[in-house]
Amino acid sequence: MPIVDSKTGKVRKNYSVEELKEAANLMRGVNLIALCAAGSGHSGGTLSVMDVTAALYLKVANHDPQDPFWDERDRIIWSTGHKAPSLYLGLGIAGYFDVEEVVKLRKLWAPFQGHPHWLKLPGVEASTGSLGQGLSIAVGIALAGKLNNNDYTVYALTGDGEHQEGQIWEAIMEAGDYKFDNLINILDKNRLQIDGWVKDVMDIEPIAEKYRSFKWNVIEIDGHKMEEILQALEEAKSFKGKPTVIIAHTVKGKGVDFMEDVAGWHGKAPSYEQMLSGLEQLGLKDKLDVERLLQKAADYQSQVDKKLAAKQPKFSRDYFWNKAPKMKVQMDPTRRGFGRALAEKGDDERVVCLGADISGSITISQFYEDHPARRGRFLSMGIAEQSGTGVAAGLAKEGKIAVFGTYAVFSAGRNLDQLRTTVCYGNFNVLIAGAHGGVSVGPDGATHQALEDLFQICGLPNMKVVVPCDSIETKKATEYLLFEIKAPKYIRFAREATPIVTREDTPFVFGQANVIRYRGEKENFLDAFQTVLASEYSSEGEDLSIIACGPEVPEAMRAAYILKEDFNIETRVIDMHTLKPLDKETIVKAALDTGVIVTAEEHQVGGFGNLIGAVVSQSPEVYQKGGAIVGMIGVKDRFGESGQPWELIKEFEISGEHIAQMAKKLFDEKKSRR
Repeated sequence: MPIVDSKTGKVRKNYSVEELKEAANLMRGVNLIALCAAGSGHSGGTLSVMDVTAALYLKVANHDPQDPFWDERDRIIWSTGHKAPSLYLGLGIAGYFDVEEVVKLRKLWAPFQGHPHWLKLPGVEASTGSLGQGLSIAVGIALAGKLNNNDYTVYALTGDGEHQEGQIWEAIMEAGDYKFDNLINILDKNRLQIDGWVKDVMDIEPIAEKYRSFKWNVIEIDGHKMEEILQALEEAKSFKGKPTVIIAHTVKGKGVDFMEDVAGWHGKAPSYEQMLSGLEQLGLKDKLDVERLLQKAADYQSQVDKKLAAKQPKFSRDYFWNKAPKMKVQMDPTRRGFGRALAEKGDDERVVCLGADISGSITISQFYEDHPARRGRFLSMGIAEQSGTGVAAGLAKEGKIAVFGTYAVFSAGRNLDQLRTTVCYGNFNVLIAGAHGGVSVGPDGATHQALEDLFQICGLPNMKVVVPCDSIETKKATEYLLFEIKAPKYIRFAREATPIVTREDTPFVFGQANVIRYRGEKENFLDAFQTVLASEYSSEGEDLSIIACGPEVPEAMRAAYILKEDFNIETRVIDMHTLKPLDKETIVKAALDTGVIVTAEEHQVGGFGNLIGAVVSQSPEVYQKGGAIVGMIGVKDRFGESGQPWELIKEFEISGEHIAQMAKKLFDEKKSRR
């Protein structure tokens, strides 16, 4: 049925096949502009699924843009959440909102998040982004439809690489066993994933036969031929007694020659010139007002900038990174330190690395990229975090040094039970990399921003945890964990380039913190500070202490700079890179010496701060001296957002300015008590 008025039952618009083809083409063009304006996103998959999107939202699905929550509507679940722009364009062109609004894609506070969030945008049926989960949601909605005697159809959009996740097969088994004939899964089979061809990463074939064995009706089509798409959708909707999977054979990057069948365009946005080239190939260069749409995106960004500037704490001058003539800092992603360590130390035959499709992104692929002889010790596990963790445990049991890495939301969260029962309970020598920690992941949004992993990981017995502050410290920590710690171990690092605040000769001792002191303005930020091992440091009568981990250490250093220059407050900054085991002696000493402690973490507030606070509150020495004031900087019990990394540092109030603001407040409180 075409788009209807749910109150009258009348058709709002009935699209012809030719109009659907034109709509899909137009959506591809707006998609390129939106991705270009965002500067990030997923080009390949959004282009491959666009014909199916047009057919669903403009012709087949029973829905009403004027009443997004109409009870009798069909439900469409995007399990492949990274293809969110296709979803947004489908909703926009169907009439849920002005389709041009999608140029605000991935911008802070916009409803068009990097991965869809159903609470932000009417028409989005479920929040997705962690692959393999959406089909289970669809099964639940199909079951509810049966229980409530509703006549709606549930559509799920999945990807072929996604079928490497175990959960998706649980959902397939459930739907087949319960004969949910009100469920249709559309598999966008574009044959590519981040790490390459699906058949090379982790082959899912024979996919059609597998579905049939799980009691599904199977239809295979050319996913770019509108007539075939429409026929398959109508056939699937009328089929009774089984759920149906429509395997849509598509081309990743369809319509743009330099994107087609290229894995590198999975998670990449076109440049301005590439966008124009793509629009020309689609025949849209003169049909879309590109400059006006880009200006619309730029105007929205200007509003964001103004709002962020207004809420940022103010001091005598702008102390933000590299804004002033002095105190310049170099930036480098902490994840690169992880990759460099694997590249340099990977000759040890005991080391075996396991990739989970995002190998280049987290830099684990550097283990073998320039060392082809090691290729046999790198196993691609595909998109399968839970099994990958178990495999790592098996390798460790037989004497290997197993390294398994993915985004921290998956490596610490999705496989938490495997870490608990298989790795930690068995006390196996497995190094888990938790990449992309914190909100500074940026435009991918909440589903890919790890903000809870320290709660999850630090609670596991036998687990050792390190959160290094920059790429140099990350390299040192990785090397140490690889060869000096024979136990479960977790290293957390960020995605975005962050300040380099250590040197090769800066001390790194596992389990012992460093003390950092500001010594006065210099040309280079790093030269303005002195770092010593905490056990070798003697009090200089500082007014307060800031204890931080990860990229919040540079922010804490910048806070110390602000506090000294604006208020003549002396600050002891502590780089607490090791969270398990925790350097309790240094924490107690800071509490005794300064009486004020501010903790800083790029994480839900308390994941790190509660560990520090517990040491202070349980110290008899601190109690006998009258206690210490403890404040915590971190994300305040909320999920992340899409936005640029440094925007999010400000929006979530974890910048050096916010640390300085809290530190000054607690310092004033200490003075008033005295």
